[in-house]
Amino acid sequence: MAQPTVIVVGLGPGDGELMTTAARTALSTATVARLRTRRHPAAALFPTVESYDDWYDEAESFEELYERIVEDVVGLARTSPTSEMVYAVPGSPMVAERTVELLVAREDVRVMRQPAVSVIDVACAALGRDPMAVGLRVVDALDGVEAFRGPGPLLILQTYSPEVLATTADRLSRDTPVTVVHHAGLPDQVITTLPAQSLATFAAADHLTSLWVDDLRTAGVAMDDLVDLMRTLRRECPWDQEQTHTSLTRHLLEESYEALDALEAYDPDDLQSDPAHVIEELGDVLFQVVFHAELGSEDDRFDAVTIADGVREKLISRHPHVFEGVEVDGADDVASRWETLKRAEKQRSSVTDGIALQLPALSLYAKMRRKALSVGVPLRDEGDLRERIAALVTALDIPSAPVSDAMVDEAPPAWGDILAGLEDLARVAGIDLEAVVRERALRLREEIRAYELAQSPAPEA
Repeated sequence: MAQPTVIVVGLGPGDGELMTTAARTALSTATVARLRTRRHPAAALFPTVESYDDWYDEAESFEELYERIVEDVVGLARTSPTSEMVYAVPGSPMVAERTVELLVAREDVRVMRQPAVSVIDVACAALGRDPMAVGLRVVDALDGVEAFRGPGPLLILQTYSPEVLATTADRLSRDTPVTVVHHAGLPDQVITTLPAQSLATFAAADHLTSLWVDDLRTAGVAMDDLVDLMRTLRRECPWDQEQTHTSLTRHLLEESYEALDALEAYDPDDLQSDPAHVIEELGDVLFQVVFHAELGSEDDRFDAVTIADGVREKLISRHPHVFEGVEVDGADDVASRWETLKRAEKQRSSVTDGIALQLPALSLYAKMRRKALSVGVPLRDEGDLRERIAALVTALDIPSAPVSDAMVDEAPPAWGDILAGLEDLARVAGIDLEAVVRERALRLREEIRAYELAQSPAPEA
């Protein structure tokens, strides 16, 4: 018995004038034929050919509908007297047609696809653009919810309703110019450009509507341009050519501190606060990362791609509550799980492993203290703390509250007086307070490790 055959033809992107002669002949002479939908101008040429339009309202999802259609199409080919049937889809069988993808994936049927004029052809003709010359990319509006990626131009298909236009707009920057191509090649053709935020106002959107985005500058495109600039500097600038990972370390540190200064001065709640300084300083930090990435690529050791992929994969693995459905009980639980995952991932024996010991002493001690609290090492008794500072202050109100940036402006003046007084007394006594605090931070690290060891289960005999 001959293998059943499905001949897939396209109705073209408009009226019957854009259909191929082969497609018209196949539909007109077929023993068994079906249209995926009659909602197409060319479908009027085949009034006796049945369609699957009635199934659309019954299906709970497009995928369920398409699978049902494919099953029926294969069944019709199998029972056809000639062991073949003709299946007609809007546009071209080669472009954005999920049912054809499902048919081709089957092994129990032979699929023959006839070439046809597609929406790509009429959109490019209407706009006077050569898809190869401009590097056109074709994307599906229904494929995902993530932001569209550049570069442009993009031709966005399946934008058949104002609702789909609204969800498409959410995947673009609000002010992105978008050209609506509606009924291209037909007498009622409309071509209009709107900002992405206004796309949903195009109420006439239907199955013959698509979108053209000429320029799409995304983070990926911007990073590619920055990496290209870095390579140019390495080729042509004598100073950049002399730099090494070691020579750049102080620049990374200095730029990081300058970025912190800019962030401290910036008030995101103040609409008059200019973010230009933050943008500049964060850009300088980013450039340092790109510089090191370029040096790594010249040694074939690592590059911007491996850095970005590495941190992305790490963050995914550290957020199972986001990507794997793990339930957590608030931010503290997330932080605790983070430490557990980090230790397992890096095969570390202590939460203190990996802490940069070259941090400023007070920052180092503060980080060690956070790690200590995360594993259950308690703070000293408040009475003990009061005794230790009694020589500098006779009375001090120490409120019990979590540390936060907001507490800086609200802290009693005594806190600043205590720290300043400690520094002044240490200077008079000839004591290096930075070294003292660093030594105390290292002692705390040993306390944490001892506590972790004591809490570890005893090995089995």
